[in-house]
Amino acid sequence: MPHSISLINTIAAGLGLALVLGFLAAKLRLPALVGYLLAGVIIGPFTPGFVADAGIAAQLAEIGVMLLMFGVGLHFSLDDLLSVRKIALPGAVVQMAVATLMGMGLALWWGWTPGAALVFGISLSVASTVVLLRALESLGLLDSFTGRIAVGWLVVEDLAMVLVLVLLPPLAGFLGGRGSDGDLDSIWRTLGFTLMQVGGFVALMLIVGRRLFPWLLWQVTRTGSRELFTLCVVAAAVSIAFASAALFGVSFALGAFFAGMVLRESEFSHRAAEESLPLRDAFAVLFFVSVGMLFNPAVLVERPLQVLGVVAIIIVGKSLAAAALVVAMRYPLNTALTVSASLAQIGEFSFILVGLGASLGLLPPEGTSLVLAGALISIAINPLLFKAINPLQEWLRKNSAFARQLEARDDPLAELPVTTHEKYLSRQVVLVGYGRVGRRIAEALEAQRLPYVVAEQNRDIVERLRAQGIPAVFGDAADPAVLIQAHIARAGMLVIATPDTLDVRQMIGIARTLNPEIQTVIRTHSEEEAGLLEKEIAGKIFIGEEELAQSMTRYVLEHSQAAGVARAPA
Repeated sequence: MPHSISLINTIAAGLGLALVLGFLAAKLRLPALVGYLLAGVIIGPFTPGFVADAGIAAQLAEIGVMLLMFGVGLHFSLDDLLSVRKIALPGAVVQMAVATLMGMGLALWWGWTPGAALVFGISLSVASTVVLLRALESLGLLDSFTGRIAVGWLVVEDLAMVLVLVLLPPLAGFLGGRGSDGDLDSIWRTLGFTLMQVGGFVALMLIVGRRLFPWLLWQVTRTGSRELFTLCVVAAAVSIAFASAALFGVSFALGAFFAGMVLRESEFSHRAAEESLPLRDAFAVLFFVSVGMLFNPAVLVERPLQVLGVVAIIIVGKSLAAAALVVAMRYPLNTALTVSASLAQIGEFSFILVGLGASLGLLPPEGTSLVLAGALISIAINPLLFKAINPLQEWLRKNSAFARQLEARDDPLAELPVTTHEKYLSRQVVLVGYGRVGRRIAEALEAQRLPYVVAEQNRDIVERLRAQGIPAVFGDAADPAVLIQAHIARAGMLVIATPDTLDVRQMIGIARTLNPEIQTVIRTHSEEEAGLLEKEIAGKIFIGEEELAQSMTRYVLEHSQAAGVARAPA
């Protein structure tokens, strides 16, 4: 028996205490992750009693980040990423700039050097991917258009942070830290080399990886071994993430995300996601435990006002900046609130940046403590912000004339053109969502010459449909104004083809209030959710796996005789 068993101690203490405190938090109607964070604080170096190995916990947390981002990539195609580029790219850049300036202003007011203020401000500008994904998954929003915006936004932030981490060492001398003063030529060379590395990695994954990795997964599947399949999935996630960091200088998280995205091309991607789910959940818990271990509770007593200022920038400042940007780009209020809640926290990249800033002599010791305190508090509060989205939206609509004006603004895509033919305004099908499922339904309706109107949250899709002569309305169908513009009051059928079932009840309620006789068709992935909807809503509900099984069964029965399958005697 070895004398040093730090790995076992850390896993046993972390998972065991997280289970107990997570269970107590759930019983108190608090997010379970609050319990996970407290477990980390208890076994961390700043509280008495058992102290787990912080280095091992951090490495376990990195594995959790890899597996979680890999799982997201399995559900997130390149088309999904490109579909939100017009909002995610400018939104992430501007929001990071605003948050950085707010953090710098606060640090300069405290008397810090400009270099320290810059590192501090950037560390407050980037959100935690793990926290965001856990929140979106728990709410069923990961596959929604709003979820894709939030994930795309964080992918842009991750790419920006890769550049920051590479450029900070050569810039340290200019900013007042340790290291060579360098010159502008060397800095530009470093920037160019980094961009070439990241571009080379993305190109390699999209050109070679999209063909190689699905083929590899197919070869492993042919062996019939479930263990080998699971091993292949986990090995792909961890190995590609590690190789991307070692060879191309990108983050583990970004490498794992692209690994999942290229494996999505395989027909076994859904099974891969299911096989890796237990490991993802377990290591995600260890991520939150490792965050708690970094936190020194003494900072709350020694610097309460500074902690309050940091938390205000993360939760209020970043949220308002993100919401304003989304609204300015003419997206619905619900999308703005959801994206702002997604970004109202900081995490893994912030820890890496403050660690690098401290090692370069840029960031004072209290800077690391303040960032960690802000991370812990914002992560704990983040689930509560998501729960407050709908009540806040209703309150704003009732009490804020400005909010009502925003939602009622003159947006040419928010209502059907006056030239829309009469056949689309009466007894038509109102199709909510024009994704992979909605598009196929629309093609079938088109082939049968059945009129339909699309309600979609993606402005690019609405613009494209309008250019093709297809009537479409931009906005969230949970908003009465959107369904009214789609002429739901005179429609014959409402088809909800989005994977997001969170607002289905509200959509159905609005439709039946305006049109009591309307037929409804709903898509869901969960048998449990389908059971609840069947009890509450009279309509036809389709479950993805069930419909696939029925279609395959129908095909088997229809072609079994031609295949020479003989019926057994009774």
